[in-house]
Amino acid sequence: MSGISNEVRALGDAKLEALVEIMFLAASADGDFSDIERAHFSKSVESLTDGRIALARLDALISEASLALEREGREARLASVKARLPEAGARRVALALAIQVTAADGIIRTSERELILETAEALEIDRDDAANLVSKLGR
Repeated sequence: MSGISNEVRALGDAKLEALVEIMFLAASADGDFSDIERAHFSKSVESLTDGRIALARLDALISEASLALEREGREARLASVKARLPEAGARRVALALAIQVTAADGIIRTSERELILETAEALEIDRDDAANLVSKLGR
């Protein structure tokens, strides 16, 4: 995780916001984003970004991402994240964060694995690379 944290620190605000959205997409993929999940999510983002995103801004980003997801659908939102993260390295960080969110409960279910592979494809990350990340981060 420290390698990811270092890469995240180097990103500008717009790219940080794209990472928050990809984490939100992963967290809400099962159709449920409870208050407990939201609190855990907020704490994770705050830690990951060293507090660069204020809690009020994070709440606004989550609300915006939720509305955009309802309005445009998952595929369009993944395309939006990809457009805001043009570098392959930033996209790999985004995928790693999505994997960590889905593995937060200690288990990566089949549906979550499919979500991760769909996310990898949308971010133009090789399926084998994505599977390797799942193996490494899903422990």
